[in-house]
Amino acid sequence: MVSGWQILVILVIILLLFGGRKIPELAKGLGEGIRSFKKAVSEEEQSQKGEVIDAEVEAPAKKGTQQVNTQTPVTPTQEKRA
Repeated sequence: MVSGWQILVILVIILLLFGGRKIPELAKGLGEGIRSFKKAVSEEEQSQKGEVIDAEVEAPAKKGTQQVNTQTPVTPTQEKRA
């Protein structure tokens, strides 16, 4: 288990290596990288959902049966929660 003193020593070493000015820049770059990764993942999921919906629409219905849309509509606020 890592104790409080060990974490403090590690933080002091990081401060000495990178300096006070460089640490915020590193944190900013890390945050931007995480944000762009999440954006790319969500865009990929949306494109895959769109392909599935397109495939369902294009699938021909069998003779004598009626194709019914069983999906519930999603409002923009519901998309943000997911």
